[in-house]
Amino acid sequence: MKFGFIGAGKVAQTIARHLLPFGHEVVLSNSRGPQSLNEVVDALGPGASAGTPQQAADQDIVVLSVHWADASMAIASIPDWSGRILIDATNRINPNNPGYFEDLSGPTSSEIVASEAAGARLVKAFNTTPMQWIHTTDPDRPRTVLFISGDDLEAKQMVGNVIEEVGFAAVDLGTLAIGGRLQQVGGPLAGLNLTLVDRLTL
Repeated sequence: MKFGFIGAGKVAQTIARHLLPFGHEVVLSNSRGPQSLNEVVDALGPGASAGTPQQAADQDIVVLSVHWADASMAIASIPDWSGRILIDATNRINPNNPGYFEDLSGPTSSEIVASEAAGARLVKAFNTTPMQWIHTTDPDRPRTVLFISGDDLEAKQMVGNVIEEVGFAAVDLGTLAIGGRLQQVGGPLAGLNLTLVDRLTL
């Protein structure tokens, strides 16, 4: 499959490193243009390329991996989200006050993203685990649990299948309203380092 990343920082690069060994292709983009990403895609190796945000959005699955303050502008750079599978890997964090969580009783952060990316088939994923916890691509590493939430069952299954394929354990939390609240920053499942272990037979 082909994955497009809107945002090319640590989150995008970490996810890309897990996808590439399995034959997937990645297109990274940022607000500074493809030429600014030459060193990044060279480091990622075969299967990685740089493009515009629109080119990233034209791939099979799109990953929004920007800072929350830049999310609305990044979403608005794509005129039409209709039918696109969009993974929301953002966290609603104020960089000037990272310890402050906005009112969690209203719409979840992913419901906000979904409303701005109208028509997208949105899946919340890759946001609960700091990237340094899943940095290694060693095939013998423990299977870290990655939570997913979404309202589109087919899109959520596709994302979950990819997560399992590359060596993680996907746990479906349900809808954006319910599961998204559990896994967003300030929720009870954010920042948990959980791994799946095989049951021993005695």
